[in-house]
Amino acid sequence: MTTHTDIVATGWVSRMPSGWRPYLLLARVDRPIGTWLLFLPGLWGILLAGASVEATLRLIVLFGIGSLAMRAAGCVVNDLWDRDIDRQVARTAGRPLASGALRPWQALVFLAVLLLIGLSVLLQLDPLAQMLGVGSLLLVALYPLAKRVTWWPQLMMGFTFGFGAPMGYAAASGRIDFAWVALYVAAILWDLGFDTIYAHQDREDDALVGVHSTALLFGDRTRPFLAACYAAAMLALIVAGALAGLSIWFYAAVLLPIYLLAWQVAALDIYDPALCLKLFRANREVGLAVALAILAGWL
Repeated sequence: MTTHTDIVATGWVSRMPSGWRPYLLLARVDRPIGTWLLFLPGLWGILLAGASVEATLRLIVLFGIGSLAMRAAGCVVNDLWDRDIDRQVARTAGRPLASGALRPWQALVFLAVLLLIGLSVLLQLDPLAQMLGVGSLLLVALYPLAKRVTWWPQLMMGFTFGFGAPMGYAAASGRIDFAWVALYVAAILWDLGFDTIYAHQDREDDALVGVHSTALLFGDRTRPFLAACYAAAMLALIVAGALAGLSIWFYAAVLLPIYLLAWQVAALDIYDPALCLKLFRANREVGLAVALAILAGWL
């Protein structure tokens, strides 16, 4: 397998002051796909709740800011835990903490700033969403440890990144119900699928350094596993739409994300890391298509 990295130190990041660049790379602002994938389940939840246009737009803005800050915070926590492992993995060896461009104390100060931004967003939400937001911090802290103790760190990632769905729904509706549960299940399974694709970029290095992943667990059986994850995610999404009382237009529009996910399953080649990254990034369009389907369901 050829050496592959997803670090993008060119473009607008390269034009920023040299002292800023390690922090920007640590926060993964050169790769906004992670922010999108954290934000989109929250967008699903906000839209599924069917709040007023004014309230919906306000929450979308808040969740956008919060997703940017908390995705960056999660990356800092992850890289602090994994800096020794990252030095041994080709794709991650250039990360600021692994390469020595930043010291741990600098990352901790940066993390405190990001958490303060996240807190300022959280305080704008209702009490139920605030409680859920505080609870999500435990997931953020524990997720980097999962690869050391279980073959299912991608499932833990699903619980963490997918948490925006129930939080967005609760923020917009002020309640927890069965639609809340079904939407969270959809987000978890979707994340489990696409993060398994992502993990195939590091499959050989992970095996060498002794960390676990669903990519290693399933190997050549990844395609049927991915198909099962995506199929179950779409089924849970349809259940959520039915429980929320969405119209027939939702069921028509949801065919688009189903098609996009089926294309990923068909195109998957676990021995092509660049393709795995491309398929992983394609989930932004999947998430937007789901949001459009939910929006169509209120017509």
